[in-house]
Amino acid sequence: EISASGGIAKSFQANVANKEEVDKMADEVFNEFKRIDVLINNAGVVKDGLLLTMELEDWHEVINTNLGGLFNCTKAVSKYMIMQKRGKIINMSSVAGEKGGKGQSNYAASKGGVNAFTRAVAMELAPKNINVNAVAPGVIETEMSETVIRRAKDKILDMIALKRFGTPDNVADVVIFLASDKSDYITGEIIRVDGGFRN
Repeated sequence: EISASGGIAKSFQANVANKEEVDKMADEVFNEFKRIDVLINNAGVVKDGLLLTMELEDWHEVINTNLGGLFNCTKAVSKYMIMQKRGKIINMSSVAGEKGGKGQSNYAASKGGVNAFTRAVAMELAPKNINVNAVAPGVIETEMSETVIRRAKDKILDMIALKRFGTPDNVADVVIFLASDKSDYITGEIIRVDGGFRN
């Protein structure tokens, strides 16, 4: 779609939990385009389970991907943004980072970490004219949430003021805003896109 509209698009691949792969990817992107303007930390996994039965591997996989990947990508890309004296970093969080949820101790911990990381790194990079913000979606109709929606649709809708689930486009619109010049005076914020979710 990008190429068809006259833009230039190229894909690069890395396991975000692997620092060496991420560093290589960031270097390749910069060498290809000579700058990196926007980083969206969007990789994430869910491995739900009650604390007493949660496998250590499930804890580590969620933390290493959702939080470790955030660290690796932000560190790898921010050096180029500092050199440019400009950049936008957008981290995907979740309402679970504030509210938690039964069977989500690993996921909630990772997203709470995303929020704290966002605020701290925003302060570090602000003098370099780099904005760092996070988007915290509520229940969005995606493959990741289809199981919980199927099991507890009515109960969840009762907790959402707008009485409907969000769409990926609802989240993408906020990300586009944060990546644009229109958000130049916003940094260190966690913006909820949750339809007024309360529990």
